[in-house]
Amino acid sequence: MSSPSLRGAREELTDLCARGLDWRVDPARMLSDPADARPAAVLVLFGELEGTGPLATAHDLDVLLQRRAAGLGSHAGQIAFPGGRLEPSDHGPQAAALREAVEETGLDPSGVDLLGTLPPLPVPVSNHLVTPVPAWWTRPSRVAAVDHAETVDVFRVSVTDLLEPKNRASVEHTRWGRTVRTPAFLVDGVLVWGFTGIVLARMFDALGWSVPYDENRTVSAR
Repeated sequence: MSSPSLRGAREELTDLCARGLDWRVDPARMLSDPADARPAAVLVLFGELEGTGPLATAHDLDVLLQRRAAGLGSHAGQIAFPGGRLEPSDHGPQAAALREAVEETGLDPSGVDLLGTLPPLPVPVSNHLVTPVPAWWTRPSRVAAVDHAETVDVFRVSVTDLLEPKNRASVEHTRWGRTVRTPAFLVDGVLVWGFTGIVLARMFDALGWSVPYDENRTVSAR
């Protein structure tokens, strides 16, 4: 991980939203017709493990995640960010991500600062084009799964644990006849992969937070 920055992690995240990043999407993840994809947004919400203030670094943060219900039609049982499809009443991806997070986790939106957006990332298995919305939890509130038909658990994972080399791996799966390899995190038995794993891994790389790990280590998607 990079040495602590005098700018602090919040400013680094804000800068990342301003400059964007390359998701380095595998061709197997590309959408056949992006114009036909359904727009969606997710909230990538970082909070401080302790009250370290504006100079909090990656070491001081955690990120809000949830486990999707096993009975859902797509991404069943997977770890995900709060989020969902844009509704006609939403004023863009940021509004949609925050609204969905409130509906799914019960968080208090007044304690969340939206830092911007990252480029949309295709999710071909459900034909969505998803915009990640990085955010900062200025006043963390109680969270829990609101609708157990969609979400069965809501929890926070420290960024330090996600960056720990022994917790990093890759998942191999077959899509349209070819093997696809994507980043994964395995923390205390919780596997983060797919869209969520890609977003976290690429963000950490772009922020300079990543630590070298064995990219040849693979774990089974489950």
